[in-house]
Amino acid sequence: MNTTMEELNTLPNLSTRSRLSMRRLRLPAIDYTFLIVALALLGFGLVMVASASLPTADRQFGFAFHYVIRHTIAMILGIGLGFAAFAIPMRWWEKYGVTMYFIGIILLLLILVPGLGKRVNGALRWIPIGPFNLQSSEMMKLFAVIYLAGYLVRRRTEVSNKVWGSVKPLLLISIACALIMVQPDFGTTTVILATVLGLLFLGGAPLWQFGLLLSLISVAMVGLVVLEPYRWQRLISYLNPFDPDIMYGSGFQLSQALIAFGRGEWFGVGLGNGIQKQFYLPEAHTDFLLAVVGEEFGYLGITGVLFLFAYIVWRSFHIGATAERLGQTFCAYMTYGLSLGIALQTFVNAGVNTGLLPTKGLTLPFMSYGSNSIMVACIAVALILRVDYENRRLLGGEAPIPRPIGGTTWDRS
Repeated sequence: MNTTMEELNTLPNLSTRSRLSMRRLRLPAIDYTFLIVALALLGFGLVMVASASLPTADRQFGFAFHYVIRHTIAMILGIGLGFAAFAIPMRWWEKYGVTMYFIGIILLLLILVPGLGKRVNGALRWIPIGPFNLQSSEMMKLFAVIYLAGYLVRRRTEVSNKVWGSVKPLLLISIACALIMVQPDFGTTTVILATVLGLLFLGGAPLWQFGLLLSLISVAMVGLVVLEPYRWQRLISYLNPFDPDIMYGSGFQLSQALIAFGRGEWFGVGLGNGIQKQFYLPEAHTDFLLAVVGEEFGYLGITGVLFLFAYIVWRSFHIGATAERLGQTFCAYMTYGLSLGIALQTFVNAGVNTGLLPTKGLTLPFMSYGSNSIMVACIAVALILRVDYENRRLLGGEAPIPRPIGGTTWDRS
């Protein structure tokens, strides 16, 4: 499928239609190692969701593969959405970034409409659409990055020279964060705000502005923890999860996760042989999937998974840096933002599982059970690969054409 046109023309007995068909089947020029690593995380995630959820699903639904089937469907939908996202040129995403952000705001507002939003375990985060539940906050992670990447292109000078240039998008995105906090979802709010701050810094905000904004947001987040009793209790539990008064209460998840890591030791007890997921560890197939990996594959398995995530983030930043050198500023910022989001969410999830951070309900990207998280992760990978594809076209000598947005360029795709 990588046959060149010169080779096609020399092949005997090929009609013009056959040559055109072979040309259409030629694989696009993208980073296939990056794609394979992302697919490996998806595939391993499916295996671990199956291992972690079979006992729970059997007790809850009388059908052990309940979560496995739903997770598989989410993966298929995510890959399909990824193909669709990859087919859309970057200029379209830049053009409609603001529109997508306000669509995200509308979706967050719809959750609050009585009778429309779905509440699970005290959290109001989903909009039922037939058999599917739409989690608006997951979509906002994507929309916020696309919006801010476009803003940084349009207002780059203002961001670099004026405080208001950095405060303005932060205030707008804070509206979305406030709506997410109403659900409540402290973890997602933290990831979005941290991603926005990182993008503003990469977009040229002076160090003192970045430090000031970081300090203000940190104070606000600490205030939210102190003023909310259950968040404060989680913080106390995190500091001493094996305290007898805490271990069987708010520290139960963390203590059981740490026991799982301890049982796994260096090489794990083997796939499917974990004990914690069967009777002790709640949400083993979602927020605490990494603890199951630690028990069944040990330190070696955890290191391997984190290495794959590190490769995804490193390679994404490399693709973004290449786009920036080529003058594709929007593509660069969007790629930086998506990779920051993946890195931050992975860090928080791993920190929660290992007791480095207080317990928060954030899934492990690509791997944990959760249809919305899986689909957004697939779209993020597709967008990064699209940037890589357009980079390669420009490096291959295909001339860009001018465009008015941000003073950068569109390619001919």
